[in-house]
Order: sequence, then structure tokens, then C-alpha cells
Amino acid sequence: MAPPPLLTLQDIALTFGGTPLIESADLSVSPGERACLVGRNGSGKSTLLKIAAGLIEADRGKRFVQPGATVRYLAQEPDLTAYPTTLAYVEAGLGPGDDPYRARYLLEQLGLTGAERTTDLSGGEARRAALAQVLAPAPDILLLDEPTNHLDLPAIEWLEGELKSLRSALVLISHDRRFLENLSQATIWLDRGRTRRMERGFGHFEEWRDQVLEQEEAEHHKLGRKLVAEADWLRYGVTARRKRNVRRLGNLHAMRQQYRERQRAVGTVSMTMAEAEQSGTLVVEAEGISKSYGERPIVANLSLRVLRGDRLGIVGPNGAGKTTLINMLTGVLEPDAGRVRLGSNLQMVTLDQRRASLDPGATVAETLTGGRGDSVTIGGQTKHVIGYMKDFLFSPEQARTPVGVLSGGERNRLMLARALAQPSNLLVLDEPTNDLDLETLDLLEEMIQDYSGTVILVSHDRDFLDRTVSSVLVSEGEGRWIEYAGGYTDMVAQRGRGVQARIVEKEAKPKNAEKPAVAAPPQGKRKLSFNEQHDLKTLPKRMEELEAKIAKVQEILADPDLYSRDPARFQKAMDALTQLQADLHAAEERWLDLEMLREELEG
Repeated sequence: MAPPPLLTLQDIALTFGGTPLIESADLSVSPGERACLVGRNGSGKSTLLKIAAGLIEADRGKRFVQPGATVRYLAQEPDLTAYPTTLAYVEAGLGPGDDPYRARYLLEQLGLTGAERTTDLSGGEARRAALAQVLAPAPDILLLDEPTNHLDLPAIEWLEGELKSLRSALVLISHDRRFLENLSQATIWLDRGRTRRMERGFGHFEEWRDQVLEQEEAEHHKLGRKLVAEADWLRYGVTARRKRNVRRLGNLHAMRQQYRERQRAVGTVSMTMAEAEQSGTLVVEAEGISKSYGERPIVANLSLRVLRGDRLGIVGPNGAGKTTLINMLTGVLEPDAGRVRLGSNLQMVTLDQRRASLDPGATVAETLTGGRGDSVTIGGQTKHVIGYMKDFLFSPEQARTPVGVLSGGERNRLMLARALAQPSNLLVLDEPTNDLDLETLDLLEEMIQDYSGTVILVSHDRDFLDRTVSSVLVSEGEGRWIEYAGGYTDMVAQRGRGVQARIVEKEAKPKNAEKPAVAAPPQGKRKLSFNEQHDLKTLPKRMEELEAKIAKVQEILADPDLYSRDPARFQKAMDALTQLQADLHAAEERWLDLEMLREELEG
């Protein structure tokens, strides 16, 4: 018999400003369950999560939490100002029986020391501290609203692993497809004020959504109802886009294959032949470029060629110098050494991380047309502004809507639409997926895949990179950058690992800082770090847990009829056993290394 839910919302309704935001929403969270909450920007996802957390009271409906169950909620914009330091903030979330080491451990894993003043934090640092606070007590239920916002790739992949290791039930809101696919086991879709639930992870959501919308559309026609074309396009048009994207992804795979073949041939092509091809073909050529800030190298002796039609993704941890590299490749910033040559007849459009400001008093149509007429020119073809707006999920009625009253997601779509409407043959996108909902990501992917020019983009979104780029340029540390053919997943397969966090130069600080002289410790002597002490303490229990899990899986596999009766369960058990044994081996090796190190240091 399944255990009773820890948290239940029934028939929730809420109205803001006379307009119903949520009409009838249900939510049920069982122990250990991992569910994602999805829906378009403005559909009420964050509001429903706040109702689940008990921060907002619904106009109608019931909220029930099992007595004694602990709930932690991560807001999109956490407020830490009531606490002096990040460590004080995280420790305030611990209960009497919680492990005090965990607060420091999580802060360290998230790139913080605990000594940061909360009044001086950036948005990304505040988000990391807030994550540490909700994770530290290991609650029964975690409600996370956009937990990957402002995180770089190493932090996102670390967070995935941490959440997988917890026994807490999860409800996630995120625009990061890969993050949702890797964590969710159930999907709750909030659409037009109502919720639908699928007992499968987000990886199956888009197919299920398309089936639901197609069925609705067919029923509307059967009933003889006249569809309101524009409103329905916003819902049902996504189905057609998804089907078109199957063809586009096929084209991308073909482009990657051509790139691999070209890369193999580059070594045999002479420089004189490459220069002969530059007319309209060569976009960017970097020869031995280097750039440093102080003693820290950002780029070291990089040579790179970008040809017409390439889609180059640039990835690396925060602080690796991705924006600096883009500025050098596009001629905005001079390298310290080497040279960058730009191709002829380049028309470049850039969308940077800050997103150029929009005039709040201008209408949507004026923003797209520049106040000149009622049409825009895309790829040499003139298109009516209303038709172009529909491409970005705006209704015709919004043509005269002032920019100042648009939602955050709508402003993001408008900025993309304006940037992509400008004539260009080189598109430079620095973190274009920030704060975009899934539908807008679909549109951006579609535009990039259809774009006839060259694209250079920086992104922390692994799925977005897999869907858009033909090669990935990765920071290897110390200013070294290496290019790999394919998307992010292809890069990981070739490189053997994902993007790793940049090592903060803690050792370098004393060289420049004026501190009282102290006696240097004996050469070769050191203490166990906090992480090493924590691992040494917790690994024995972790190994016991893994051994218990292995024993349970082996009991399942001991059934001689399992394979013939249920081959899928047999394979799942085998996969689980392999992973558990690998985890146990790694834990044993780590504990043994640490124990030997401890004995050496104490001796």
C-alpha cells in the first residue's frame, strides 16, 4: 500500500486583480517523489508553489501537510538581508537534530566561504546561499522555484547530483530541460488555470502535451465551435513547431557530421588555400590570441577558425572569461597577443547578458518596426509586424500594448524578436536562455536552426546547446580552450567529463594582501580540508547504505524467473546494481585515501 501524501492541494483557485489566475489546481506530493511543475510564463506556477509552501492563501481549496512533515521553499528572489553573513543565514535554517557541518559543506560546494556579507551579494551568490539553506536540513519536501537561475554548468550538475542523493520529495519549476529530465519522475502541467498530471518525467512531457492539445483541437472542431484563431495558435501552434523541429534536428546532425569531416581535413589544408576561401566563407580567424587580467590568464595562445554557417557554443564556469573571449572574436576587445581577422561583409547582431533596455512607453509593434510602418524585414523578406509577433507568441491585440506592462517572459521574447529582426549574417548570443520559459526556448531554437548565417553563443543550458550548435569551445582552465565537434553531450563523450568549476585563487590572495608575517608551516605539512573531514566522517555510513541497497537489488535478481517474466524490470535492476557497485567502489577508494592521508598527517 502506497504511503499517504505528505502535501496535498485540492481544487485551488486564486484571482489577482479581477482576473482568475488559477481556477482549479490540484497537487499531491508523496514521500521521496520528484515532480516538475511546468507551464507558460504567467500561468501561475510560482504562485501555486507559494500556496503549497503556505506563503499565500488561496481564495478556494484545501491545503494539507502531514503533521510533523518539514517543508522548505526556494524563492526566485531570496531575501538574506536579515542575516549578517551567508553562514549565519544557512545555519538559521537548521533544526535541533541537523548536522551543523552540512551548512559549511554546502556553502563550500556552491563556491561560498560563509563569510560573505549578505548586503553585498550578487544575484547569483544570493541564489547559491538560498540553495544551501533549503538543502542543509534535508527536509521532507523541497519546493524549488527556478533553482538553476544564475548558476553555471558545474553548479547545475553538482545540484543535480545533490538532489538525487536526497530522500526529500521535490517539486521543481525550471526552464532547464536537461535538469528536469534528469530529476523528475512525474509532471504536473498548469495550463489555463488548471492542472493535469502525468506519472512520467519531463522527458515525455512535450509528446504528451502535443497529444492533449491535438485531442482538444479535434474536439473543438467536432463540437462545431468557431476557434478563436489567434488565441488557439498560442496553444496549438506549438504542436506544429515541435514536428518541424524533428526535421531541423536532423539538419543539425548533418551539419555536425560536415563539421567533423571539415575538422579532419583542416590539418591538410594549407594557409594559402584557406585565405583563398575567405570571401564570404571565413567569418572569424583567431591566430595565437592571448589575454590576461593581472596574473590570471583568460585566453592563452588560442587559434580558431569560424566559417559561414557554423554554430559555435562557448562553455565554461563563471569567471572563465567567456564574454571576454566573445568580445575578442568579434573585434570589440583587442587581444594582448596574436591577431583576430574578421571576414568581409559581416553584419553582426549581439544579444548580451544584460539585454539592451526597452522603451517602456513604446508599443510592441513600434519596438519591432522602430516606429517606421507596420512591417519588418526578415532574411530579405518583408513580413507584417502582426505575423512576426505571432512567431514570438504575441497576440494581435498586443501590438498596441506598451512594453512597460508586459510580463518578464514577454519582455524577453520581445528583446529576442527585435534582435533577430535586424539584418545580420553573424548572430552573437551571450546567455540568451536566461529567464526564458520553455515555449520561448522552443522559438529561439527554431530561429537559430533556420538562421542562414553564423552563430556564436554562450550558454549554461546543456539541452539548448545540444539542439543548436555544431561545435563546442570549452574552457580547460589556465586560459586554455579546446574545440569539440557536436553539442554538449558529444563534448562530454569526447572529453570524458563535463565542465568543472573554476578553482578560486585562494592561494594567490596572500601574495598581494598585506598581512602580518607568520611562521610558515613545515614544508609538506597540512591539515585535512573541511570537505576531507566531512567525507571521512560520513563515508562509512554512506558505504553501509550502498551495501544495503546492493543486497536488496541482489535479492530481486535472485529470482530465476525474473528475466522471462519481466525483462524490463530485470534490466532496470541490473543497471541499478552496476551503478550501486560503482558508487560503493568509489566511496571505498575515497575513504581509504583519506584514512591514509589522516594517518600520515597525524604521524
